[in-house]
Amino acid sequence: MFSPKRYARLKWACRRGMLELDVLFLPFVETGFHDLSEEEKETFEKLLTCDDPDLFAWFMGHQSCPEPELANMVEHILGRVKV
Repeated sequence: MFSPKRYARLKWACRRGMLELDVLFLPFVETGFHDLSEEEKETFEKLLTCDDPDLFAWFMGHQSCPEPELANMVEHILGRVKV
């Protein structure tokens, strides 16, 4: 379960070094994160441990994410956040 402290850490981790990622992660964590199942929340947390260049390539469609669960989360976020 995501305690308020854990959620705050997760929200802080959404602040990335790239504006392109910030505009995806921050709105999602504020509006869509609480709708996820516990398993999906864990997957989102795992996604945030990936390197920014990889995340950028996956979200911009330059590369495919090698892990299916992370690829599904990328697609979910892209479907929820309108930029």
